[in-house]
Amino acid sequence: QVQLVESGGGLVQAGGSLTLSCTASGYSLANLVIGWFRQAPGKEREGISFINNGDHHTYYEDSVRGRFSISRDNARNTGYLQMNSLKPEDTAVYYCATGPVATVLPAYYRTWGQGTQVSVSS
Repeated sequence: QVQLVESGGGLVQAGGSLTLSCTASGYSLANLVIGWFRQAPGKEREGISFINNGDHHTYYEDSVRGRFSISRDNARNTGYLQMNSLKPEDTAVYYCATGPVATVLPAYYRTWGQGTQVSVSS
């Protein structure tokens, strides 16, 4: 089956770091955009970052720019989100997704991971 499997979530203290991984099976990520999204309690799902397929251009929302770093390893069919200087307001369920368009709008993504919880304590 075509699917994305996420890992790497957990509980960390403010200022700490986590790396999320997103591995595809059943299809290749090489020519697709990889996006990361999060949904905090009581809030809408928001796109926070993406990385392009061809030129590996990256984009970050203001809330995470300078703290998070997105990357990909096409040979491993995997995308990553390195999260540094974590804040309590980063607490959310994080989702990876893949699709054909470089955007943070979730409607353009075709395949989604199952979500992984990231909790940041004070």
